[in-house]
Amino acid sequence: MSTDELTAAHAEVRAEITRTDSKTGLLLAFVGAVMAGSWSTAKDLALTLPAYIVGGAGLLVLLAAAGLLLQAVRPNIQGGGARGGFVLWATLTPQQIAATAETRDLAADVVGLSRIAVAKYVLLRRAVDLVLAAGALLLIAALIVLGGAL
Repeated sequence: MSTDELTAAHAEVRAEITRTDSKTGLLLAFVGAVMAGSWSTAKDLALTLPAYIVGGAGLLVLLAAAGLLLQAVRPNIQGGGARGGFVLWATLTPQQIAATAETRDLAADVVGLSRIAVAKYVLLRRAVDLVLAAGALLLIAALIVLGGAL
């Protein structure tokens, strides 16, 4: 693989991490808004026990999704393993940074960043699945309230 191809792959992986973090941030804001809206709506309604149970389960699933989303955007202060990361740069002198940059293994960086991107993507995907499940539970709770069922 040529240096240009490695540089392009490195940029692509970094961009994918940025896109995933952006999606995660938006979904986290959405989850927070749905939780706040659900809570505000539920406290003003006379709910039956089944509506409490199903709605509460929906909110718990949303809380689990928020936990996954926070885990996906959690900073890794340890850096990228043995190669360090930004924490390593903070400990070096300007001369050491220049020497490290000269011996940089771009292919290893692409591999490390790709693994980070995949881990973030997996957490985001699981969170989306939980948000969908929570939405179904909240919809069922709303139908119970509106229909007076059970």
